[in-house]
Amino acid sequence: MKLDSTHSVSTFFSRMLFACVIFAVIGSGPAFALESFFDMTQKRSDNVSPFPKWTGMIARFDDQKTYAEDSECGKVRFFPCSVRQWSTMIESVTKLPLKEQMEQVNNWSNAHRYIEDQINWGLEDYWETPNEFMDISGDCEDYAISKYYSLRALDVPADRLRIIILQDLNLGGVIHAVLGVYDENGALHILDDQCQRVTPALKIYHYRPIFGINENSWWAYYPRY
Repeated sequence: MKLDSTHSVSTFFSRMLFACVIFAVIGSGPAFALESFFDMTQKRSDNVSPFPKWTGMIARFDDQKTYAEDSECGKVRFFPCSVRQWSTMIESVTKLPLKEQMEQVNNWSNAHRYIEDQINWGLEDYWETPNEFMDISGDCEDYAISKYYSLRALDVPADRLRIIILQDLNLGGVIHAVLGVYDENGALHILDDQCQRVTPALKIYHYRPIFGINENSWWAYYPRY
């Protein structure tokens, strides 16, 4: 998802640090009389066809998972040898609790470089498959998608995962994307390329969700009245 063109790489890392500081300060105690925008009314639809960038990504990824053998990694476009590293990472955390899996998945994806869609694809907005992301890196929704499929590979059900498109109110409402994960108790956690820390959604105050989506459904978010 394209950031405002005036944001340089240094600005990106500055906002990443600022987001982590905000999480640490605001989320550490009840002294702040703030309400999280993640506590919103949600309307669900099981028709994801209005989101062709999402459905197109799913179709491409299905193809990319089958068109190459391991021995062909690095020789076929969008089948980088880092796919093996991804598989190794998944295997290494299979038996860990969900909280630790989320942390490891978040860290693994966030280690990739941030590159805007205009540079990679010549487009304002392009949703990458995990293979494409591992091959050429990407921007915010590409991090979120790679985390989504990492957790799906760890048998986290799709109904507990959402790619969430939102506004970053610290940056004047710029559009951003994160992965939301519901734990066993129904609490929502946010995996964000701007921060290494997996954060409870209700401790985040500068993001306003617009919609969330997974393989089966999507949700529109509305303020509670």
